[in-house]
Amino acid sequence: MADVIKIATRDAYGQALVELGNERQDIVVMDADLAAATKTGAFKKAHPDRFINTGIAEGNMMSIAAGLAAAGKLVFASSFAMFAAGRAFEQIRNSIGYPHLNVKIGATHAGVSVGEDGATHQCCEDIGIMRTIPGMVILNPADGPEARAAVRAAAEWDGPVYLRFGRLAVPVFNEENVEFVIGKGKELVPGTDVTVIATGLLVNEALIAARQLAEEGVSVRVINMATIKPIDKDIILKAAAETGAIVTAEEHNIIGGLGSAVAEVLCESGRPVPMLRVGVEDTFGRSGPALELLELYGLTAPHIAEKVKAVIAMK
Repeated sequence: MADVIKIATRDAYGQALVELGNERQDIVVMDADLAAATKTGAFKKAHPDRFINTGIAEGNMMSIAAGLAAAGKLVFASSFAMFAAGRAFEQIRNSIGYPHLNVKIGATHAGVSVGEDGATHQCCEDIGIMRTIPGMVILNPADGPEARAAVRAAAEWDGPVYLRFGRLAVPVFNEENVEFVIGKGKELVPGTDVTVIATGLLVNEALIAARQLAEEGVSVRVINMATIKPIDKDIILKAAAETGAIVTAEEHNIIGGLGSAVAEVLCESGRPVPMLRVGVEDTFGRSGPALELLELYGLTAPHIAEKVKAVIAMK
């Protein structure tokens, strides 16, 4: 069997920025002294006249990004998710979100898979934070090709976008020319017994779980929800009606993220179904190898399979 190709979505982010920079002269990329880690250094090398390093001053970076966007530039402002969503929240809310400016926030190193950097750098709260900003679009691609497509979709979108990328190299399962439509989920595997709605690196784990459960006679529908806001209500309600049970899976706190968004849709529809969430169980991360942390926090295929069996029993 051929080796599985793996790439970190942060690497795909850097590649996509270079491609866009070659095609468009209005793009400016900003970073807060983390160009090597966020992979914006590739853009700096290709287009040094359109790259700005603000230093370790994320709030200032977002304010400058807002000014450039107000002047007609398409701005990608990059940092770790913890610093982009956390440290610079006020500037994002007031200077980018409120005037609905065309700034794209490239947030890398999200989730516990940051690994040895530990709890201070592992961000499992960013989706919840960004969801509260009116008009903010949130994209969380699952692999390299989807990440590149998400960056391009964000560039075409009029208004602020929060792009969430990971440090860990993850398997590629999408085609290189995968289509990305903001606001639309994508059914990857048909199923009739239960639906797993996953985002980010948990999508591949959901696919593994679905294959394993199929051998046990359990039919699992898998949906990739790469856009968390605006969320695809239609695909959620259709899956709920047809399979009668939902499991969500995300590398994020179970509070405020994908699970919360899906639960809101189901409850407000007046047709809720049994639902369980796979995610970080309202706790901080810790330092350790990324794969071991994913196992420790229950963010792997076996844990998804356990939740699938549990939610089926609730039907």
